[in-house]
Amino acid sequence: MLAILGGSGLSQLSSLSDVRRIAARTTFGDPSGPLTLGRIGGRELMFLARHGDAHSIPPHQVNYRANIQALKDAGATRIASVATVGGIRREFGPGVLVVPDQIIDYTWGRASTFFEGPSAKVTHIDFTEPYSGAMRKAMLAAAGACSEAIADGGCYGVTQGPRLETAAEIARMERDGADLVGMTAMPEAALAREAGLEYAAIAVVANHAAGKSDSARAISIGAIESVVEQAMQRVRRILEKLAIS
Repeated sequence: MLAILGGSGLSQLSSLSDVRRIAARTTFGDPSGPLTLGRIGGRELMFLARHGDAHSIPPHQVNYRANIQALKDAGATRIASVATVGGIRREFGPGVLVVPDQIIDYTWGRASTFFEGPSAKVTHIDFTEPYSGAMRKAMLAAAGACSEAIADGGCYGVTQGPRLETAAEIARMERDGADLVGMTAMPEAALAREAGLEYAAIAVVANHAAGKSDSARAISIGAIESVVEQAMQRVRRILEKLAIS
């Protein structure tokens, strides 16, 4: 079953039918909110708002382990993540949609594995390719099926948040090879891999990153909200195609 993890700007899916909500509990605590189950085109799927229904949970305080565990326990086998990001690469300007293929993790202090504690066995996962190739292919095909432009590939640099980055930090990330900057891909992607779930993301570029283009001196939060609102309409169309593929 497909699960959708909605980020900033995507707190619900209005196209779902036969909707029901279930409260989930895990050994890692509570997820960000109830799971929403429903159908699109006769296919069952589930939805979880990463930051809570009221967008009240900041990136560094999301219980990523509980979210992934709750989705798996409810029957998810693949996850489509939606994340709002800043564009570092020149062509990744506001409104561009990207299916990233790599990650650089700059976060710290987040609970990042299911395998810890006195009785846990040390477990290493292969993370050479952090996103599922099959899921990435399905996302790109879904975008093509509804004639939505989307970029294939990009490196997502994950920062701690909740503040946005300095211009110097973005310059460093660009030197490191990051094309996008956001706050939620890790440890989410690694936990999905540990849980055996197919995971990929649609990154919605909301703004040029700090120090870039029209964000050279400051980032307009108001402008971000307008861009995200319009872009999420396109994302919903892609997700609907993905759900029935």
